[in-house]
This record gives sequence, structure tokens and C-alpha cells, in this order.
Amino acid sequence: MTTADHLDRTVADPIGLSTALVADVEKGLGTETIRAVVTAVAGGRAKSRRLADALAMRPAVLTDGRSPAPRAIGDLLIELRKAGASAIAPPACAECGKTLRTLQRQGQDWYCSVCGQETAECTACGTVRRVGFRDHKGLPRCKMCPGTDDRDPATVVHGLITLIAPGTDRDVIAETLRRTAPQRPAYRQRLVWALEEENPRLLTRGGLSGTASRHPAVHRPAARGRRRRDRPARLPSLPPGVRIDKPLDGQRVCRNCIAKSRSEECVRCGARREPAIRDDRGRPLCPNCLVTDPANIEVCISCGKRRRVQNRTSDGPLCPNCCPLPILVCSICGRTAPGTHSRLTGLPRCGGCDRRQAHCTSCGRLRGIHSGTAEAPVCGPCTAPDTELWRPCPTCGQAERLRSSGPCPRCTLKQRLHELLANGSGFIPPRLHALHDALAGTERTATALRWLSGGIVSTVLSDLGSGRRPSLTRPWTSSPKARSSSTSAASWSPPQSCPSGTSRWSASNGT
Repeated sequence: MTTADHLDRTVADPIGLSTALVADVEKGLGTETIRAVVTAVAGGRAKSRRLADALAMRPAVLTDGRSPAPRAIGDLLIELRKAGASAIAPPACAECGKTLRTLQRQGQDWYCSVCGQETAECTACGTVRRVGFRDHKGLPRCKMCPGTDDRDPATVVHGLITLIAPGTDRDVIAETLRRTAPQRPAYRQRLVWALEEENPRLLTRGGLSGTASRHPAVHRPAARGRRRRDRPARLPSLPPGVRIDKPLDGQRVCRNCIAKSRSEECVRCGARREPAIRDDRGRPLCPNCLVTDPANIEVCISCGKRRRVQNRTSDGPLCPNCCPLPILVCSICGRTAPGTHSRLTGLPRCGGCDRRQAHCTSCGRLRGIHSGTAEAPVCGPCTAPDTELWRPCPTCGQAERLRSSGPCPRCTLKQRLHELLANGSGFIPPRLHALHDALAGTERTATALRWLSGGIVSTVLSDLGSGRRPSLTRPWTSSPKARSSSTSAASWSPPQSCPSGTSRWSASNGT
């Protein structure tokens, strides 16, 4: 098998490729046993492909056990040895060559417990020894010079908090510290040191750039029903309760701001998002292009079609159409039906309310419902007036929740109408202005776009614009007698939605 074949199987069948490579070396284990071990170690699709790619690039790692190699390779060697493999070599220390039963890694290399230890000059005694731990300033110390602090962390934190919120119960502070780090006393001690260095700024709105703002105790209230201390500062556009424990340029921000700071232009769709993966040339791919890539599309176990994987079960993958929705109580209509949680409000919403459009009780526009009730619906921009979420359309400037860098649905409808009704010079004939304005002004732009996507409709409108059809006639009538009694374009009304949900074409003289 050539290298090109290996690369193809790395994407199409990584488990099978890894199993075949191991079976070529290990003759003492059956194929099914090897496959079971590989499946258990490989995990998900991305990890299994990395494992297969590493084995295909250097299969000699199975017999020498030498790094550099990914962590999955070392885990595979250990598990194969446990399963009874004799030809497979165990992982070996990169420095002394000792065989390993557990892995300690530094980058892509494996080390034993002796060689993998970091050595540095102890801050206390000055001797070059293994680093036992680091003090509150991050300086190394050996095991002979522990920087002990016999104070109770709960007492120290309680004293700092009472400077801001007098009367706070000490037992509540102690319970909060215990819940956040129950088995990590050193973690609690580092929190005390950080609070003492920047006291009391980390416990107030000035804690955005503090080192201890990542600690869960800083984000928890001091006591329920009592006066709460201020939570760390957060960006004005963030809703309450959003954690800001991610470091960015010396400050602590939320996960959403981290994603925006890492955004790049996807090489396939052009959208600016945080890259989910990079191709073989190092170019970024957004999450949507990753899951819709032909190499990642799989056969759904329910419908049997090759689609994007929405969920994985013990029996196999499910596509978005076959993935069952949870039964929820809709926060808008109150019905108990299959639904999802809204990304704007976090509340459950049934499928009917997710698709329904109504006039917003706040702005009066016909939009999708995102909050409120069935009698008093509220649209998305009125529910969460966030300028980062509802971006202005690059064509008309109207705030919309744009999924890509293109125009909003209203501008897309106008562009589609101009493409169909324009003549050879690029202008819409005067006799078709009324038809254009009627279609472009319809409230339900999604219905009009679906209606224009039909073959016969686009053909008729294109013939009207180019002059191949002198007037608008009934689509099912083609005789000269019927064409002589046809109505003008101005007498036709835009597509409307009937109660059953289908679109129809109505005229002043009936259809």
C-alpha cells in the first residue's frame, strides 16, 4: 500500500488502517482484539485520524516505542501490551530508554519519572535540584525548602471580604472554598496569596485583570439572602452570570471574546470565525465547513443517507433530520412538545414557535418570535438588543442576525428580483416596476424567496424581463386566445401564505 493510499484511508477508515498496521507487526493477537483496543484508545473521529496518520507516517514506533510521537501512540502501545501483545514494544523514555508503564510527556517526548523532572536553582537554599513546587510568585523551590503557610485560608479570605461586605458569615466563606477546591489545599493557598497581593481589588469590579479571577470562589456570592460582594468586572454586553476566567492580553474575559480574538477568515466560506481546524496547508476552516466537509459526512443509521453528523449514539451517527428533540414545555406558547433551548434567552422553545413569525409587540415588525407569549410576541432584536449579535446589513444597514457576510433576506430578495426582471441593459422595464415593488415589499421574505426558487416562476419572470414574454399570463395557459385575455403585471399581487403553510399565486381576476 502506497503513502497516498494510507492518507486516503486515514480519512475514510482510520480505525481500519490503524488495526491493519498493528496486525502487520503483532501476529499473536487476533484482528478483532486489536480492533477493540484501537477503538478504545482512538476515541472520536479527530483523534482516530491523528492516530492513524502517525502510525502511517512512522510504523516503526510499534517496534521501538521511541518518541517523538502523539500521546495516543503511547496509550496504544501500553494497552496492546496489557492485551497480551509480544511483538509490540512498550513506550521508552526519550532520555534513558527505560520502558514505561505510564506516560509523562514534555511536548512530543516521553520520559520516565526520573528524567522527566524539571531542575532549577531553589529560591530558598540556592541548590540546583528538582523543582518540588513553586511559591506564590512562581519561583521554584526544592522539596527541602517548602514555603509553608500555617494560616487557615477561610479565615484570611473572610477577613478580606469583611472589608468590603461587613457581617459576612465565616462559615459561608469556608463552605464556598471547600466546594470550589475540596481536594486541593494548595489551590486554596494560592488563592489566598493572590488575594493578599491585590487586596481587595480582586473581589470588586476591578478584578478583571487579576490573577485570581479564574478561581470559582471569586465568581460565587458570599451568602444567599445576605449582602453580596461585587462580582469581577465583565464586558457591558455580557449577561449576568457569564464567567470571565479566560486570559487575554493580561485581562480576564469571557469565552465569547476569546473566540472573537482568534477569528480568521475561513478559506472555504469566507466567514470570520474561530478556526475549528486547519487543512493540510495550514489554512483555517470554520466549524460549519468542518462538519459539512465531504470527508466528515457519514451514513445516518436512521434514514440511510450520507449527511452531516448531528449526534452519535451507541448504534451509530444520526443526521440533523433524524436526531430526536427533547420534550420541553415551550416558554412562549406553553405547549409540551419537542423543542430546543433558545440561544438568546436560554429558555425552551417548541418547533412551532421557532418557525412562527408574528408582529412584534415592541417594534411592530414582522419577525421570528424569540420571547414573550403567543398573545404578546417579542422579536429577537427587542429580546436581546446586542450590537454584536444583530449586525447591520452591508446593503441596507438594517440590524439583522446575519449568518454570513452577505446581505439580509430583504436585500437578497431584491437582488434576486433584479436578476430576473432586468433586461439586457441591466434595468427593469417600467411596465414591471409594479410587479417588482409588490414582490419586494412582501412581509414574508422567506416565503417569497422559496417561491422565486421554483423553476417555472423564475423562467416566467426572466422571460418578462428579457421581453421574450410580452405580458404575464397564467402559467398553465399557452394558447394565443388565452394570451389575449391575460392580465397586466400590475394586477398581480405578491405570493401569500395560506393557513396550511403553502404559497399560492393570486390575481385580481382570480386564479
